[in-house]
Amino acid sequence: AVVSTQSTGKSLGTTLSREPNNISGKNSFKANGLVNKHVVGIKPADKGVVLTTKSKGHLTSTTLSRGGRRTIKTIRAATAGSHYRPDLTDSAIRKASAIIRSQKNKSAAKRRSRKHKN
Repeated sequence: AVVSTQSTGKSLGTTLSREPNNISGKNSFKANGLVNKHVVGIKPADKGVVLTTKSKGHLTSTTLSRGGRRTIKTIRAATAGSHYRPDLTDSAIRKASAIIRSQKNKSAAKRRSRKHKN
């Protein structure tokens, strides 16, 4: 084991990025939302998610707010179904699912009253 505080030349992990329409957040050409010709972006809306794609240099945003399963079906159809960046389909579905899950109401656990034995 290395006990030294100096760098050993090894990478310290994945380099992340915060640019818009970067679906995975990784700093890579594949996930880059600025330089690619075709872009898939997912971000939260008030209710649901916003799907962003790029066609002919213009960004197109669509709000998907009609339920989780329908949102996932629409994302799959817009990416892999229409041969538009099928490599980003799984990442887009993961991100949309996480956003939808975070928007659900947290229902408080109901306390059940037990009948006490006399």
